[in-house]
Amino acid sequence: MKKVLLATAATLAATAAFADGHSPVKIGISLGFTGPLESMAVDMGAAAEFAVAEVNESGALLDGVTVETVRADSTCIDASAATAAVERLITSDGVVGIVGGMCSGETGATLQNVAMPNGIVMISPSATSPGLSTVEDNGLFFRTSPSDARQGVVMAEALMDKGIEEVAVTYTNNDYGKGLADSFQAAFEERGGSVTINAAHEDDRADYSAEVGALGAAGGELLVVAGYVDSGGSGIVRSALDTGAFDTFYFPDGMIGNQLVENFGDEIDGSMGANPSPPEELASRFGELSGDAFDSTGAFAPEAYDAAALLMLAMQAAGSTDPSVYKDEVLNVANGPGEEIQAGELARGLQILADGGEIDYVGATGVNLIGPGEAAGNYREVTFEGGAEQMVGFR
Repeated sequence: MKKVLLATAATLAATAAFADGHSPVKIGISLGFTGPLESMAVDMGAAAEFAVAEVNESGALLDGVTVETVRADSTCIDASAATAAVERLITSDGVVGIVGGMCSGETGATLQNVAMPNGIVMISPSATSPGLSTVEDNGLFFRTSPSDARQGVVMAEALMDKGIEEVAVTYTNNDYGKGLADSFQAAFEERGGSVTINAAHEDDRADYSAEVGALGAAGGELLVVAGYVDSGGSGIVRSALDTGAFDTFYFPDGMIGNQLVENFGDEIDGSMGANPSPPEELASRFGELSGDAFDSTGAFAPEAYDAAALLMLAMQAAGSTDPSVYKDEVLNVANGPGEEIQAGELARGLQILADGGEIDYVGATGVNLIGPGEAAGNYREVTFEGGAEQMVGFR
C-alpha cells in the first residue's frame, strides 16, 4: 500500500506542477558523487544540469514549466545507499524523472526497489551491464550508453587489430565488471584470442599484491583492467607496475578519465583503451556548446546531457510531466521520424513538439535507442603516450 500511495503522490505533484504552468517540476540526478567513479560524476552531473538550464532558458517546456534538479549520491557501488538516496528523491523531493543511476548494480537495485514501484522513469547515462538489457522495467528504464555486450566486441577487435592475442583480465567484482569481462572473453576467444586468467578483484583494498601475483603468473601480452579509476582498478595497475607483473594495459570505460593520467602519467605509455563517445563532429559541437562549464570530453558527460534532454523532450511530446504518460514518448523523440535536433537545439525541439510536429533527437552523442531502449554505441579509442591520453579514432 505504501508504494501505491507514493506513486500517487508523485503523479499528483507532477500534475499540479503542469496545471498552473509555473510551479517547477523536479528531475533527480543520481550519480556516484562519492565512490570509485566520483571524478567522472563531476562532469556528468554538470552536463545534465546544463541541459536543464538550456530548457529553462527557452521557457518552452509545457507553456512555461521550469525544471529544478536535485542531486543524490548513489555512491556507485553501495546498492543500499543508492536505494535510500533514490527513495528520498522520489518520496521527499517529488522528482518525476531521474538521470541515473551511474553504475550497473546500484542502477538495477534502485530501478527494481524504488523507481518501478513508484512509476518513475530512469535514464542512465552510464550503467552498461548486459543484464540491464533484459531486466523487467515496466517501460520505465532507458540508457544513453551502450551495453557492455557491445563494448566487449569493441575491445576484442581493437586488441586483435594490434596483433595482441593473449591477455590476462581482472574485473571489479560486481555486475558491471563481471558482465564486461565475460562479454570480452567470449568475443576475444571467438576471434582466436586467448584469456590466460579472468579474475575478480574487490574495490578499496589497501594491498593488491595477491591478485596481481596470480595475474602475473598466468601471463599475457597485457592486462585488461575492467575496474574503476578511483578505486580498485587503479590499485591493480599500481601493484602491477610496482611488481613488474605488467607494464601495458587495456582500459575499458570505467578506467578512462583524467584521473587515470593523473595517477600514472608516463608509466602507462603504450597502453590503450576506449569509452563510449560521440563521433568527432558531434563531440566538437558539444565542446563548443558547453565551453568551460564542464569537460565535454569527460566520460559519459555527453550521455548525461542526452539523458536529461530526453526526459524533458518526452514530457513535451506527451504534454505531461506524469511519468506514466511521458515514458511512452522517450523512444519516439529519440528515434524519430522527425526533424533532427542537435545538442544546443532543445528550444527548437520543444517548439516543434508544441506545434504538433515530430523530432529525431540526435543530441550530444548521436542518440539512437535500440532494443530495450539502450544506445547502439559508438566508442572513442585512445592510446597513452608521453604521459598523456591521445585519441586515435572511433569504432
